[in-house]
Amino acid sequence: MKRALVSVGVPAVLLLTGCTAAATPDDTAAPATGKQIAERVVQVSDVHEATGMTLLEGPTFGPDGGLYVVDVVAPPGEGKILRVDVEDESVETVYTDDASVLTSAQFGPADGRLYVTDFIGGAVRSMTTDGTDVRDVFAGPVDGVPMQPDDIAFGRDGALYVTDAAGATAPYWEATGRVVRIDPATAKGTVLASELPSPNGIGFSPEYDALWVGLNTGNRIDRLTLSPDGSEVATAHPAIYASAGVGQVDSIAVDADGNLYVGVHNRPEIFIYDVEGALVTTVSVPTEEASGLSSATNIAIAPGTTDAYATISGSDGGFVYRFDALAAGIPQSNGG
Repeated sequence: MKRALVSVGVPAVLLLTGCTAAATPDDTAAPATGKQIAERVVQVSDVHEATGMTLLEGPTFGPDGGLYVVDVVAPPGEGKILRVDVEDESVETVYTDDASVLTSAQFGPADGRLYVTDFIGGAVRSMTTDGTDVRDVFAGPVDGVPMQPDDIAFGRDGALYVTDAAGATAPYWEATGRVVRIDPATAKGTVLASELPSPNGIGFSPEYDALWVGLNTGNRIDRLTLSPDGSEVATAHPAIYASAGVGQVDSIAVDADGNLYVGVHNRPEIFIYDVEGALVTTVSVPTEEASGLSSATNIAIAPGTTDAYATISGSDGGFVYRFDALAAGIPQSNGG
């Protein structure tokens, strides 16, 4: 989810975005990249009267085959988690409440429960697929600083890796964001990286040997390697720089070949990079639909297939679009 502060009927919301390939070392033009046009599957939400917008995020396929999404700016009483059947193109509300601002979703690999981040509440919660038995997985400050959790990724051992978008009350464009690890046994939060410009998207490589972190207001993607137990950062460096005009880096998905799918806020596009950082493909919406859409926040690839789905929103409403992934979907491309 990208972080453009919005004055709405719910607390100020963050949204994430954008990505582009860096110039070649000799400053010559980079090779031309491919283009793909996504196909609209179904409208999931309308613009909410109370908030003046809708913003879909966190697509993730559940064990029942449904595609679960969150609406970041849904007001109390309206669908904050929705289940989409991409085959019969139906939508049903799974969960709502009075206060949360949900920014991502993912199914737990061990328990099959749906995990969501509450940006305003500073919590990670889990629930059943019907939106009941809601539990706080983590809540409260880390190192004395309140969390603003945005996206999540599960480590191989079940630990949660969370992007903390800004921390405390700092303006979101300041480099005060963090990456936090939540231990699966103790639920204790530990800061792995700090002083980051609004971290948003997060996802592991297929082998779990690297963690990709998208920095919204830095418009770059960092690559982190971790210690064997995942509790510390071993190495880190900026891996991909984005140049997306009004766009900003949003959420990240990783396919079986290690390609990165990067959502863009303020532009209804998705950038696909290979593991070396080259921009391979740009996914766009049809020209006739683009004027009513402004944000392509996140991507899920149906497990074991190359059917990719994106949450794309704007003044026309919130939609799910389909496009062809470059490789099969794995846990790292199913939510976050």
